[in-house]
Amino acid sequence: MVRRAGPLLFVAPFFVLFAVFGVFPLLSTVWVSLHRWHLIEGGQRFVGGANYLALLGDPFIYNALFNTVSIFVLATVPQLLCALGIAALLDRPLRGRTGWRAVVLLPNVVPVVAVALIFAQLFGRDYGLVNWALGLVGVEPISWQSEVWSSHLGVAAMVTWRWTGYNALLFLAAMQSVPGELHEAAVLDGASRWQAFWAVTVPAIRPTILFVVVVSTIGGFQLFAEPQLFDASGVGGNDRQFQTIAMYLYENGFGRLDAGYAAAISWVLFLLCAVFAMVNFKLVRRVVK
Repeated sequence: MVRRAGPLLFVAPFFVLFAVFGVFPLLSTVWVSLHRWHLIEGGQRFVGGANYLALLGDPFIYNALFNTVSIFVLATVPQLLCALGIAALLDRPLRGRTGWRAVVLLPNVVPVVAVALIFAQLFGRDYGLVNWALGLVGVEPISWQSEVWSSHLGVAAMVTWRWTGYNALLFLAAMQSVPGELHEAAVLDGASRWQAFWAVTVPAIRPTILFVVVVSTIGGFQLFAEPQLFDASGVGGNDRQFQTIAMYLYENGFGRLDAGYAAAISWVLFLLCAVFAMVNFKLVRRVVK
């Protein structure tokens, strides 16, 4: 009896913590989403699916969804391609490889608030370094925070800069586990370095690529800090031109103190993360063979 109970006792702390900090908040959010629930005053009133029905007719949620998907595509696709290329370079014999790997990871170590404030200055209309560089080639100053696509590019650049190095190290760790004999066989068959990379290395690290794609999808749909700090409005621009779903959730939960509606948005966000992560997983699994 003791032998059977022993392993259960060892793993019990995990399940207790998971139930308290994982399952309970999840179920609590469902319960809150079915109520009119003011965050400060309380006054809970059961309304069933009224919050979800209200979301269907809310134009702001569709605007936030478009912005989220747009920024996600602009940031994630270049980010993963650049990370794959950087990992391939770091996988080659280099002097001071440890130092280069540390440098690649530095953007991810810098606090996100500092990153957002610096990029907000870089993309400033009048004194920003980006507009100054564009002016050297005759491009008129761009008001990056004011337009839809320019603001999306600005936020995407911030996300790409911060996470490319982190993903590159994940790819690098997977590449170093690929047997060298496979590359030697490809070279003996007449394959170039580029052909060997796509025919041998990429298929060999397929599980890592799938993992990074799924995690990046979830992170992209939960994007909050970077666009929140990109300008001073706090709601994603004067016309909500780069407001994400996470920002709209925050606005309702902590701006309007409508906990019920915010909880409904959180469940919609959860479902979107699950659906898009599964779609990207299936897509990448078909592309990378």
